[in-house]
Amino acid sequence: MNRIIIFIFLGFLLTSCGSRRKVKDLPKPPKVVVVKPSKNTPNFNNALEYIAYFKQTAINEMQLFDIPASITLAQGILESGSGKGRLARVANNHFGIKCHDWKGARIYHDDDKDQECFRKYKDPNQSFRDHSEFLAYRKRYAALFKLRKDDYKGWARGLRKAGYATDPKYPQKLIILIERYELYKFDTKSKQSRSKKESISKAIKHRHTVRKGDTLYSISKLYNTTVDAIKQQNKLNSTDLTIGQKLIISSN
Repeated sequence: MNRIIIFIFLGFLLTSCGSRRKVKDLPKPPKVVVVKPSKNTPNFNNALEYIAYFKQTAINEMQLFDIPASITLAQGILESGSGKGRLARVANNHFGIKCHDWKGARIYHDDDKDQECFRKYKDPNQSFRDHSEFLAYRKRYAALFKLRKDDYKGWARGLRKAGYATDPKYPQKLIILIERYELYKFDTKSKQSRSKKESISKAIKHRHTVRKGDTLYSISKLYNTTVDAIKQQNKLNSTDLTIGQKLIISSN
């Protein structure tokens, strides 16, 4: 009887050890990473909604920087997946612009290499402005600004040639988007009245880099304009400036 009890006890021990070993050997469940959308991030169901939301922003940027609105919108659609990509949702980065010499907030994302550094913005409109400045203030894109604003095919090919994207089909993809959604129509649109257009055409455009000690008032006096005009032209919500910030200024 005692032997039977001993065998039963040993069998119980072996069974329990085996079960514990199996549980221990089970792989850990993958860690779930919750991607939280950034604040001020609009949601879009498709490219048409994206275009409707950002078309005026693209037109405004075209008027300030001479970049075709069709190109800006097509790049935004392609780079951000019509606003549904991770960089757009988490970092308000609609153009896939990497950190480079960026000193602001950043996010890390797999691209050509693992965990590359990308710029992060508080608001999607900042992404559109940074895209304009990125092209306007880099010498390698200078040839683009010799093209007409309605030459979207030339701009698309020029962006690839200047090294904006590594995809050899990048120009074709932009052109397809522009023609599919007729984005070229925005390259000739302007909400400005004729008299305002004429006054702007007579004005001299300056590109000012903010230096230590600069204020909007001192800059307005330097270029014979007003603080309100500088704020409106550069979409500034306050008079705060940062060293290295780029401003577009028109003076008569």
